[in-house]
Amino acid sequence: MITGRRTADADARTRKAPDFVRLAGLLGPALIVVLLLFGGGLVLGFVQALGGFPAMEPGRYSLLHFQRVLVDPDFLLSLGLTLYISLTSTLIAAVISVAAAVALVSFQKTRKVVDFVFQLPLTVPHLVIATAVVFLLAPTGLVSRFAQAIGLIDGPAGFPLLINDTWAAGIIVTYVWKEIPFITLMVLAVMESTAAELLEVARTLNANRWQRFRYIILPTIFPSLGAACLIVFAYTFGAFEVPYLLGRTYPMTLPVWAYRNYSDVDLLARPEGIAIGILIAVVVCASIACSQALIQAARRRGVIL
Repeated sequence: MITGRRTADADARTRKAPDFVRLAGLLGPALIVVLLLFGGGLVLGFVQALGGFPAMEPGRYSLLHFQRVLVDPDFLLSLGLTLYISLTSTLIAAVISVAAAVALVSFQKTRKVVDFVFQLPLTVPHLVIATAVVFLLAPTGLVSRFAQAIGLIDGPAGFPLLINDTWAAGIIVTYVWKEIPFITLMVLAVMESTAAELLEVARTLNANRWQRFRYIILPTIFPSLGAACLIVFAYTFGAFEVPYLLGRTYPMTLPVWAYRNYSDVDLLARPEGIAIGILIAVVVCASIACSQALIQAARRRGVIL
C-alpha cells in the first residue's frame, strides 16, 4: 500500500510539471517586464540612496543618507502622520465595508445592481475623488453652502476646516470613499460563497444576529478582510497624490517628503528622498507579503475564491 501511494504521488507530481512549465511560459514575458521595471528601478534607487549619484563623489557608498533620514526629527512626525492616515482610513473603511456586506448578502435578486454600484468607484482615480472632496468639504464647498443655506452656520468661516487640516480629515475621507467598494466586494464574495449556508443553519438553530456574526461571519471573512485591509494599508501608506493635494505643508507624509527631497533644486537632497522611498517600499512590500500569506491560508481553509 505504501508503494502504491508513493507511485500515485510521483504520478501527481509528473502531471503538475507540464502545467507549471505552461504557466511559466504564459506568465514569463509579463514577469520579466515587471521585474525589469520594478526590480531594476528599486535596485537603481537603492544604489543612488547609498551615494551612487552623479552629483556625489564617485566610489563612496554608505548608509549615511538612510541615517540622516532616520535621525531627522521630522521623520518621526512624518511616519506618525502616515501611519495615522493609513490605519485610520483602513479601519473606518473595513468597519463600514463589513456592515455593508452583511446588509447586502441577502440581496441576491439585485446582485448585479449592487456589483455595478460598488465597482463604479473602483474605476475612478484617487485624484478625481480628492478633487470631489475639495469641492464638497472646502470652507466654500457644497456642504458648507448647504449648511449656511439651512442656517447651521453664518458663513464659510463657521465651517470646520476639513481640507489641509491638522487631523487630515479630507485625506481620510478620500481614502475611505475610494476603498469601501474594494473591501466590500471582497468580503461579500466570501460571504456568498462560504457563509450563506452556515447562516441558514444558524437561523434554524435560533441563533441571534450577534451570534451569527461572531461565530460564523467574522471567522469566515477574517482572512479575506485582513488581506484586503493590508492591501489598502499598503496603498495608503505609499500614496502621494492625495496627501500632496489635501494635506498640510508641515508635517507632511513620508511619500510627500520623499517627493519634496527628490525634486529639490539641491541635487544633494535627492539621495535622501530616494532613501525615504526605499523605506516606504519596504513597508509596502511587507504588507503585501502578509496579505498574500492570509490569502493562501484562506484558500487552504476553503473560505476564499
